[in-house]
Amino acid sequence: MSVSAVCSRAGMSRANYYACRRQRRARKVDEDLILSLVRGERQVHPRLGGRKLLHVLREDLEANGVRVGRDRLFDILSAHGLLVESTRARARTTNSRHSLPVYHNLVAEMTLYEANQAWAADLTYVRTKEGFMYGALITDMHSRKIVGSFIGDSLEATGCVKALDVALSGLPAGKHPVHHSDRGCQYCCHLYVDRLNGRALPVSMTEVLHCYENAMAERVNGILKQEYGLGRDFQTKAQAVAVFKQAVYLYNHRRPHLSLDYQTPAEVHVRAA
Repeated sequence: MSVSAVCSRAGMSRANYYACRRQRRARKVDEDLILSLVRGERQVHPRLGGRKLLHVLREDLEANGVRVGRDRLFDILSAHGLLVESTRARARTTNSRHSLPVYHNLVAEMTLYEANQAWAADLTYVRTKEGFMYGALITDMHSRKIVGSFIGDSLEATGCVKALDVALSGLPAGKHPVHHSDRGCQYCCHLYVDRLNGRALPVSMTEVLHCYENAMAERVNGILKQEYGLGRDFQTKAQAVAVFKQAVYLYNHRRPHLSLDYQTPAEVHVRAA
């Protein structure tokens, strides 16, 4: 059908027709760029949500003269099957049925205003075809930065102690953050508590609603599994170790947080400390 016929049927001038066609072509070019940037970012952040994607990509989009709002981005993601899907629930790694000493929850009433004021510790599991791996994580409760981490193939306390040693090695002199965890035997054992006492870190533990009282640590575990691939089954333990280390780095240095005004944990931790 000729341009004249199309314009006649649509009730528009030839100038309007060509203007609309240019807009459609420009919109298609914009969409192709958006998809290219999204797919590139998803290579390192496979499960990064739409709002965070918009924040991370905004500078590149503006540099190319592309303006896109949240609703349009979600429409594009939906049309191309790029919306993040829900994942399966995780198993538990906590064994609180023991006779070791336990401690009161000290962080429940705390107001957090600076880094190294309180840390949250937890364990997460990773499946491999060679057996389970267990990641120990310590997160600063103000900056959300993972300050200590270790992954090994044992649920014994040694892995948690190694993560704690990493956190302590970066702790500025004179800082004594409250160490908060669940009542798992790894955190209640004498080896671990003695290490905390040796650096004068107050010990805090969940008391009743364990998952809710350690919600930040649980949330970090979930992010690493859902957004960085730790929830999948790995072929080897070596592969799981490599992905775990990469996930911690990307979480700290590349992932913007809504609660941090779209800053990364590493950025906030440096300034706050």
